[in-house]
Amino acid sequence: MAEINVKNYRRRALRKKKDLSKFMRELGKSTKKGLLKTAIEVDKEVWKEVSCTNCANCCKTMTPTYTKKDVNRIAAHFKMSYDEFYKKWLKKDSNKDIVNKTTPCQFLGKDNLCTIYAIRPVDCAEFPHFVRKDFKYQVQEKTYSNNMVHCPATLVFVEKLKEAIEADL
Repeated sequence: MAEINVKNYRRRALRKKKDLSKFMRELGKSTKKGLLKTAIEVDKEVWKEVSCTNCANCCKTMTPTYTKKDVNRIAAHFKMSYDEFYKKWLKKDSNKDIVNKTTPCQFLGKDNLCTIYAIRPVDCAEFPHFVRKDFKYQVQEKTYSNNMVHCPATLVFVEKLKEAIEADL
């Protein structure tokens, strides 16, 4: 896959954000059965078009939320204490979540690959959060609507999800 032109996806996301966000709000209120199954099918299609390692915009412009377990695991990998690791790399944001002090992520390599991939935070491992048991909750929490401008895969996911659901009506 070729390198992703993030600017083009961002422009497309901004152009479509109002319509796609409205669709997602309505989907969050829907009682339609089989949404997770549809999301699973759409997820497979997204990755035919978008490759995370050709993008890494999430790592360049966003920060994961770390759990205490994440911090302990990663700190141990670097033979650091929780406090040493936290002081060097992390902070609490306005929501009191543990996040990186800076972006891009300190663990993003020049090749767009995560240098701690095997032990990365759970938030990174689950991103962009497409296929989850709490899929409907993620829709209601505006996770996808918020991530569309940062993540080309999320934009494509929401576009394809909208197409799939409208075709099913």
